[in-house]
Amino acid sequence: MAEPRKRARPGRAPGPSGRTSRPRQAEVARLAGVSQATVSLVLGGKKQGAAISAETRQKVLDAALSLGYVPDPAARRLAAARNDLLGVFSFTATFPTDVQHSYYPFLVGVEQEAAARGYDLVLFTGSSSGGAGAAGPDALSRVRLADGCLFLGRHAPTKELRRLVEDGFPAVHVGRRGEPEGLAWVGADYVSASHEVVTRLAALGHRRIVLVREDDDAPASTDRERGFLEGLEEAGLPAGPDSVFRTADPARTLSPERLRAWLDDGVTALVAEETDTGCPWRALRSAVDEAGLDCPGELSLALLGSPPADLAAEPVPTGFDIPRPQLGAAAVRLLAALVAGEEADEPLVACPFRAGATAGPAPHRA
Repeated sequence: MAEPRKRARPGRAPGPSGRTSRPRQAEVARLAGVSQATVSLVLGGKKQGAAISAETRQKVLDAALSLGYVPDPAARRLAAARNDLLGVFSFTATFPTDVQHSYYPFLVGVEQEAAARGYDLVLFTGSSSGGAGAAGPDALSRVRLADGCLFLGRHAPTKELRRLVEDGFPAVHVGRRGEPEGLAWVGADYVSASHEVVTRLAALGHRRIVLVREDDDAPASTDRERGFLEGLEEAGLPAGPDSVFRTADPARTLSPERLRAWLDDGVTALVAEETDTGCPWRALRSAVDEAGLDCPGELSLALLGSPPADLAAEPVPTGFDIPRPQLGAAAVRLLAALVAGEEADEPLVACPFRAGATAGPAPHRA
């Protein structure tokens, strides 16, 4: 289906390409076959652009001319005014200040790296209404007060982030993001870490393993599932649809009856993903206790991530640790490079395996 034609705004004549909307730097970059950072350096007249070759510079200028690109004067003024400020925006109900909050270690790494690089931090709390505060058309506009911004959270407003990226505003998401295209990100290697957890369980003799995850498409969840399934396939274990249990309400669906049914079907190990709330792991632990099951004697459990801080008194779960401070520091390094107009990339951060106490040899059942 063809997209509806956009009406021209009053007083805006079509540009050289016949379009009536303002071209963005992302379009210039695609046409020229260069990065958006390069376009920003060339068209913004920044001193870092001196290292760009004459051929590349001409490609950018030709692409801008053919599209009728005109720099946004407001954006140019903001870009020229470096304040040595980096923003941090969290898509959570309230900005985490409790040291037990899962985001706190990220912020430790962010603060330490920012201080080492001479940046101050600005905390934006526009999503204090539980994420809905970041849904309006101008919800993220305030982050432009900073030279660049880090974003935290499983569910971010793609449309608003896309606008920032297309305008050339330096932005980095902490956690792998598939959308919007062009958004820089840093993330943990959940695929390899989840694969290793399955490998360890298989070595203990487990032949039926089920992953419990929330029913959403958060990139971190998708990566964990991918690593889990790859681990099953490499170990020669069943990796069909029954090996992944998705639920929108773990507290309700992960009942003692559900656990008993899995045990009767030959399942000897359950693996849960870590989330902001820890719901899957909490529900599993509660169901095991209610069913009176011995863990790990009758049923082994593993957690793809770290347990909620308020469950620290319980046995340490088998799984892996997420190096949150290192991720926060990597995000600052990447953002600082983007602010300076430099090409940069940060590798995935490895998640070390945690032996824990919730997984043991698979029980022998008749």
